[in-house]
Amino acid sequence: MNIVDLKPGHSVEGDDIAAFRSETKGQKYVYLLAGVHGDEVEGVYVLQQLVDWLKDNDDYQLPTIVVPILNVDGYRAGTRVNAHGVDLNRNLPSTSWTDEAREPKYNPGAKALSEPENIFLEKLFSKFTPGIILTMHSWKPMVNYNGPCKDIAEILHKHNNYEVCDDIQGHPTPGSLGDYAPEKYSSPVLTFECPIISETKALKDIWEESEAGFKEVMLSENIKAYI
Repeated sequence: MNIVDLKPGHSVEGDDIAAFRSETKGQKYVYLLAGVHGDEVEGVYVLQQLVDWLKDNDDYQLPTIVVPILNVDGYRAGTRVNAHGVDLNRNLPSTSWTDEAREPKYNPGAKALSEPENIFLEKLFSKFTPGIILTMHSWKPMVNYNGPCKDIAEILHKHNNYEVCDDIQGHPTPGSLGDYAPEKYSSPVLTFECPIISETKALKDIWEESEAGFKEVMLSENIKAYI
């Protein structure tokens, strides 16, 4: 896959938010996204390894958009939230959005789509329509799917044995990407939750236990069906 730079977005603090597009264009795109929460370095690392592999693989030619780190201010500061203290994954304008937060770390912002990072993401969606979104997070090993992409989740599960679910009981996510993209763009969202690094699990280990699964997904007929 050959990629070209897109015009970057800008964070609260004015830093560039890098984004890339495959040279292959299409009516719909595979989105690869990480760093929505700035303290989730595991997902950022996994996405980087995946994109590095795709760039060296001539067999992958699907229309693709890559946003390596959406919350660049939070990533630099090591915080879940952006520089306004807003959780970007509670700030999207789905019908579920609410201005109430269960905890400060889930702060949804003063209004939906108030944050420049999400405004940039929405501009990308509007210009390059998502067919399916794979977004990398880190919490506990899990493959959460919103919309009809269970087949993709099950391919990953086959390789890493992570839990597959379409709803996280006791953990509502109003204003999340998983609510918003299926609702507005009819684009399913697969949220890949990496395990957290520890004394016994390094970043490299996290990638390696799902590497074969991601490679199968990206070269499968399953992913092509969404584009």
